[in-house]
Amino acid sequence: MADQCLRSTDCVNVIVADKQKHCSSPPSTRRSSTARRASESGAGPARTPERSPEVVLASCGDVATQEALAAAAILRQRVPDLKLRFVNVVDLFRLVSSSEHPHGSTERDLTGLLTVDKPIIFAFHGYPWLIHKLAYRFKNHGDLHVHGYREKGNINTPFELAMLNQTSRFHLVIDVIDRVPRLRNKAAHLKDELQNAIIDNLRYAHEHGTDRPEISDWTWPD
Repeated sequence: MADQCLRSTDCVNVIVADKQKHCSSPPSTRRSSTARRASESGAGPARTPERSPEVVLASCGDVATQEALAAAAILRQRVPDLKLRFVNVVDLFRLVSSSEHPHGSTERDLTGLLTVDKPIIFAFHGYPWLIHKLAYRFKNHGDLHVHGYREKGNINTPFELAMLNQTSRFHLVIDVIDRVPRLRNKAAHLKDELQNAIIDNLRYAHEHGTDRPEISDWTWPD
C-alpha cells in the first residue's frame, strides 16, 4: 500500500503509523508479487486461498494482521484439518459496492473472496462498526464478526491492549472455534487452554510491564 501511495499522483495520501516497536526487517507473509497484487486490488489472500473454506479469517492494519496471522498459525498447528482462508484487506473501500465508490467491489468479487455463507472473523485496528457500515450491503454481512477497538485499556503493553479489546490471537481463535459448528466440541480443550492463556498473559503484563518475548517477538513459523 505504501508503494501505491508513493507512485500515485494528483491525490492526497494520509499514512498513519503507530509508535509500537517493530522489527527492522519484518518477516514476509507473502511473496512480493502476491503482496503487490493485493495492494493494487485492495484485498487478497495472504497465501494460497482455501477453495472451500469453513471459515474466513480477515484482517486490516499491521498489528491486527499480525494477531490474525498468529491466530492462523495456532489453528494450523492445533486444528490442521480446518479449512481456513486468510484474507488481508489493504483498502477498506474494497468492502463497499463498486456502484458507490471507485475502489469498491462487485458482489461477485466480494463474495468470491469472503464467501456467501461462511463465518468471517475480521481483525481490525479501529472501531468495529466502521467495517459493518462499509460492508452493510455485502450479502454475507450477517455472518461478519469484527474484532476491533472497544476503548478498553489505558497505559498497557501492546498485547495487553489487544487482549482487553478482544483483538488478540487467542480471542480470534476462540471466535473461530465458536463459529465453526464441528469445532465446538472437538476443540473445546483448545478454547479452555486459550482462555487460561489470556488470564496468564494479562497477569504477566501487569507484573512485568511488558509482554512475553514469544508474543512480542512472534514471527510466522515458516
